[in-house]
Amino acid sequence: MRTGGDLVVETLAALGATTVFGEPGQHALGLFDALSRSGLRYVGCRTELGVAFAADGHARATGAVTPFLVSTGPGALGTLPALMESRLASVPVLGISSQIPADGLGGRRKGYLHELPDQAASFSGVVKSVRVVRSAGQIVPALAEAWKIALTAPAGPVMVEIPQDVLLAETALPVAARLEVTPRPLLPRAELIAAAADLLTQASTPVILAGGGVTRAGAQTALLALAEELNAPVATTFGAKGAFPWEHPLSLQSWLEDRHMTAFLEDADVLLVVGSGLGELSSNYHTMRPRGHVIQIEADLGKLESNHPALAIHADARAALEALATAAKGATRPFHRADITDSPGRDAGAARAAVREVLARVAERLDDQGLVLERAVLAAVDRALPEDAPSFWDMTILAYWAWSAWPRPMESAQGAGGLGYALPAALGAAAATGGPVLAVSGDGGAMYGLAELATLAQHRLDVTWLIVDDGGYGILREYMTDAFGAATGTELARPDFVALAASFGVTACRTDPECLSDDLARALRTPGPSVVVLPATLRMFAPTHLTPS
Repeated sequence: MRTGGDLVVETLAALGATTVFGEPGQHALGLFDALSRSGLRYVGCRTELGVAFAADGHARATGAVTPFLVSTGPGALGTLPALMESRLASVPVLGISSQIPADGLGGRRKGYLHELPDQAASFSGVVKSVRVVRSAGQIVPALAEAWKIALTAPAGPVMVEIPQDVLLAETALPVAARLEVTPRPLLPRAELIAAAADLLTQASTPVILAGGGVTRAGAQTALLALAEELNAPVATTFGAKGAFPWEHPLSLQSWLEDRHMTAFLEDADVLLVVGSGLGELSSNYHTMRPRGHVIQIEADLGKLESNHPALAIHADARAALEALATAAKGATRPFHRADITDSPGRDAGAARAAVREVLARVAERLDDQGLVLERAVLAAVDRALPEDAPSFWDMTILAYWAWSAWPRPMESAQGAGGLGYALPAALGAAAATGGPVLAVSGDGGAMYGLAELATLAQHRLDVTWLIVDDGGYGILREYMTDAFGAATGTELARPDFVALAASFGVTACRTDPECLSDDLARALRTPGPSVVVLPATLRMFAPTHLTPS
């Protein structure tokens, strides 16, 4: 007998899914029974929050839609913080939840377990789309539509709800064949590209700020070509690590919380912002005030000109950058020529010198703060992590350092800023890549993801979890002390993480800053799950005392 649940898992396979994450519940049992007849790999997590974070990590690792399965009411609602992160970071996740039997939909208040007056309404402000399926015939088209929406720029999460009785009912509908879903490309308007190219090629001091949309769109090559054509320095936002080569002579890196960097961006006569809404973290907490022309390329229509007036180009970052690079290469420019010594423009040598000067000022500021331990710990993690291994970071002081100073791609929960992201997202990525994968948490954030140690142990996923244990919410401790003179509610009781990991059969060790690199490298080289605990109190770097422009 085939059921509505079979239609769901068959459709996911036909759409290209290989792995599904989930947590069973009473109304969703028809989905999980169907998994037993499916070729899909199932990774069961211990909380619905972990399920959705794991799907997020898997989707980031693969660049493809990743589905998850949860139950009605509390099960579905438990995914909301993770779906908020996926939405703000443009990650394509497909959530499938059960619903109460169809006769109770529409606010009839039948008194079913887990019943909400309007479950879909809880998700409408968080995900890109919510669809409530009401019959078996709607399952395949609804899932195909959701898959397409999740992939369409800007990518993001979608939810599909299916009543319990529809999942359990027998169906004679045929197995879905291979489903080809091709999102409509979000291409830039030609006249806007021409106008932007004219501004950039005539600019004396162009600068590029690359956001996470560059990496999500796979636009790194186009960004490099445009920057080199324009001799334009490139800064990357915290969510855009890997968008531009860290050690390139035009790389301003990611020191966006530094007023030296903010001033440099403000002084550009043309600032090209691509794949970023210039939100709080990308604009030095809204202190940046560009004085020149701003060009903004953004796939999320709601973010266009949301913080600064700009020549607004609603487009996928890759398509727009490729078009701009082509237009700039064919343009005639009045400067940037080696034979014009009194050019008002910034030639290659001047651009590189300007980058070196800004980075030297940033380094001098850090040197004056005596942050030897913090810089050494981050460098030790960098040395230990294999070159191509992905890393996932919780909202913790070491992650805040990594946002600015980490020289390679990283994933963190900065979109929504919630805790508990690192471990489940890392296990999701490990399910995709085979590992090794690094997760980094503070002791406070670790408690949010602690249940997923059981998932690591059960599925033997190749994740190494680094926990920096400072006895509390370290960054909140700093914020409160700076603002009020003392911290309240930030000190935490916590378990012996090493003993706790061992109780799950997970290899664990306690380390110190001097041994961290070796201990972490050993754990990452050893297949399977492991935990490394670093007792250390790290400090954040202080902002410069330059006043905003």
